[in-house]
Amino acid sequence: MSAEHNLHLLPQTRQLRALHTIVRDRTAGLDSFVLHSRRIIRLLLEAGLDQLPFAEHQVTTPVGATYQGLRHTADLCAVAVVRAGESMEAELRELLPGIRIGKILIQRDKQSKLPHLYYSNLPPGIADGHVLLMEPMLATGGSANAAIDVLLKAGVREERIVLIDFIAAPEGIRAVTEAHPRVKIVVSSIEERLNENAFMVPGIGDFGDRYFGTTHPGA
Repeated sequence: MSAEHNLHLLPQTRQLRALHTIVRDRTAGLDSFVLHSRRIIRLLLEAGLDQLPFAEHQVTTPVGATYQGLRHTADLCAVAVVRAGESMEAELRELLPGIRIGKILIQRDKQSKLPHLYYSNLPPGIADGHVLLMEPMLATGGSANAAIDVLLKAGVREERIVLIDFIAAPEGIRAVTEAHPRVKIVVSSIEERLNENAFMVPGIGDFGDRYFGTTHPGA
């Protein structure tokens, strides 16, 4: 399957655009930002789960009829890229209460400007199944590629990784698909571009700071 077919943009409905209008507003309060972000995150996670393998499964309905259904067949865990990726954990727990969630901490080196791995703690047996990699902001793609490399080194197969992004820049999408063409990407909005400071335009600001109510050290 081509990298283009592995990019899954949520249907751009009027409802989704209305939710984005609220969370992109710089005057949005913390309660409003979290509430409406979680609604978008739920849509993203559901779309991410749709990328997993299914098998046919029949059930008998209350009227005695047979329903030709489906069920998940994948052994699944999730990995959050600290800190913004942790915003997706609560919503994921509501969908899959027993899911195991790992952590990866990657920060950009101030001198080299390259992503540096500081910490990782992955669920045991991660190499045997599929992984939802939660990274809300896909800007340059550097951190996402570094996180994917951590998973690959742990034995996860590239085609079994589903990258969940709140928003993504074309530059970041290109960087990930060129480096890891078999990784599936699920995103709610593709931005116009990166500006000269590598911020997404029109963007949403620092997602982690806005979601958790903190201030970026450099702000």
